[in-house]
Amino acid sequence: MSYTIPAQTRTEIGKGSSRRLRRDGKVPAVIYGAGKEAVAIVFEHKDIINIQTNDDFYTSDLTIVLDGKEVKVRAQAMQRHAFKPMIEHVDFVYA
Repeated sequence: MSYTIPAQTRTEIGKGSSRRLRRDGKVPAVIYGAGKEAVAIVFEHKDIINIQTNDDFYTSDLTIVLDGKEVKVRAQAMQRHAFKPMIEHVDFVYA
């Protein structure tokens, strides 16, 4: 199955800005690998919370629509909140 996640490039990096994003219902993330520059991104929590429950989310290629361009990635790591059903951060690698 193919998954598409709309995202934006984020300019503010760090703990404080990530906390502000999470408070606003967004998930900070990063795309790296394949000899390319790492890109810090952000997307809506509601866009990923339901699709990440599927097993093939972690093994198939995902499409991130980043500022109008489609980028093929795979989910590498995901940090979740200790007891809330919240995703705190996602690492993607270029596919």
